[in-house]
Amino acid sequence: MLVANRAEIASRVFRTCRRLGIETVAVHSDADSGLPYVREADVAVRLPGSSPADTYLRGDLLVDAALRSGADAVHPGYGFLSENAAFARAVEDAGLTWVGPTPESIEAMGSKIRAKEIMRAAGVPVLEAPPVPTEGDFPLLVKASAGGGGRGMRVVRSLEQLPWEIGLAEKEALSAFGDGTLLVEPYVERGRHVEVQVFGSTVLGERDCSIQRRHQKVVEEAPAPNLPDEVRSTLHEAARRAADAIDYRGAGTVEFLYDPGSARFWFLEMNTRLQVEHPVTELVHGVDLVAMQLGEGLDTPLVPRGGSTTEGRGHAIEVRLYAEDPAADHQPQSGVLTRFEIPEGEGIRVDAGYESGSTVSTFYDAMLAKVICHAPDRATAARKLADTLARARIHGVTTNRDQLVAVLRSEEFLAGEVSTGFLSEGLVTGLRPSSTSVEHGVAAAIALAEKAGAERTVQRGVPVGWRNVRSQPQRVEFTDGTVVEWWDRHPSVVAASPASVTLETDGVRTTYDVTINGDPGREWVDVDGPTGHARLTRKPRFTDPADALASGSLLAPMPGTVVSVAVEQGAAVTAGQPVLVLEAMKMQHTVAAPYDGVVTTIDVHRGQQVAAGEVLAVVEESA
Repeated sequence: MLVANRAEIASRVFRTCRRLGIETVAVHSDADSGLPYVREADVAVRLPGSSPADTYLRGDLLVDAALRSGADAVHPGYGFLSENAAFARAVEDAGLTWVGPTPESIEAMGSKIRAKEIMRAAGVPVLEAPPVPTEGDFPLLVKASAGGGGRGMRVVRSLEQLPWEIGLAEKEALSAFGDGTLLVEPYVERGRHVEVQVFGSTVLGERDCSIQRRHQKVVEEAPAPNLPDEVRSTLHEAARRAADAIDYRGAGTVEFLYDPGSARFWFLEMNTRLQVEHPVTELVHGVDLVAMQLGEGLDTPLVPRGGSTTEGRGHAIEVRLYAEDPAADHQPQSGVLTRFEIPEGEGIRVDAGYESGSTVSTFYDAMLAKVICHAPDRATAARKLADTLARARIHGVTTNRDQLVAVLRSEEFLAGEVSTGFLSEGLVTGLRPSSTSVEHGVAAAIALAEKAGAERTVQRGVPVGWRNVRSQPQRVEFTDGTVVEWWDRHPSVVAASPASVTLETDGVRTTYDVTINGDPGREWVDVDGPTGHARLTRKPRFTDPADALASGSLLAPMPGTVVSVAVEQGAAVTAGQPVLVLEAMKMQHTVAAPYDGVVTTIDVHRGQQVAAGEVLAVVEESA
């Protein structure tokens, strides 16, 4: 079995293959050569290059890899070419087994435009957008016709923005799916994203995937909370009709937009593949969807065609752990995961694509792992999952871990009050990651002092740091603005070492795990405690004048590739006007002018790779 994909989903398919005694073949780009899934496979085939267009989107290279490695079958995973009918046909034409639905089904649902026509004919309600929108028709949603996952998807709130957003969505769709075709539909504010898992025309319950950022799912659960029984049964029947309309075979998902206020729902799309969130269905219904796919591909179906198995056991919640910074509009992050440890226990499942020491590149999706909890009820699942995430140790790359914990512990989530606006519209309090606490700073400073003391040569009988005259307190400053006075009295230090610091405040003791990295004087410190994780970088005592930046410098918010430059040097710009566009992790990011002024410098060109913090351009503010 060759898995024509990467990272977490490749490891997931390999796990079932090993259980069934099937040998495995991995394919990998140059950027992915060190990831765990490559090592887990029996054999691995290199795809030269790193960009998706050069590697995982090259169907000819994938088929060639299968033939050269002696594979009998190809599993597409999700994303990339998983819903590409031409690739499915190429696999079958090469004499290989395609582990997925028929190319005809993929083709029917692969275009969201054609899919809506088929659903309309089958009596499934669909969202309709006007052919020529006017200002009164906004907000609208521009989305890629050939794929999902939030790529090529933009909310547009005015007629003036429409051309620009269509251009960005088209580029994203072309980069992610090799097809820039778009469609436009009404955008329903604060609706719920509810999807139904099917296998052929058999229904395996539904999932709620409403909590999203940038139209990409963050938290998924089964069954959907607060869903009236009559709506649930009607959704299941609509999904069954959708599958029957194209004589569907294998695992698929029919996605709907549900409006709780009116109890109405509309067809969004059908994913003719395995979903990222499939584990919650597996845990609730006690099935292995990958094994079922393999059985279907080998003509030994493991599930009867037709009917329903909606009765599940307990409740399952999945969160997607992303390499991104929620405090900076969820900007993707990259770098080396110096520590990546997620505790597993009863009811906890971790599907990870990375491990300690892995490099997170800028070429692919920002998802590092999925963490899933199955429990007898929803409240227990949320509580256990939040605790698991809080005890995880994730260093080197900023993630959304603390925000996920806040979501799972929020009153609104626990009450089942979820919607697609849960994160983006500020409807729920307490979801912004908190700033570094005093305790985090003190723990970091004390650990640095302990490390320095352990490494310092000491004269016999003279304590470390001893002075024979009174002086000012020592200060430790960090680049985020945190300042710790050496003689701070609160909190008090109970015990300390370079790896652990116990503090006491008002009689309450708390222990913080500390990891120190970097060279003396320029260390960064990872501090983990009950209130979350903080990464603090020690501020140098003396600043190199060469490090100073000109006023108005536009810096790269993350490593990426310059895909377009919208202005020329000397051009006058207004506040918010796009200056250039970066692409990182298959998403387009606009870098805009901070104020009215003149572009005095453009330091980059189209196609250039840039590092985080690199100066891209300089805008001189108007008088």
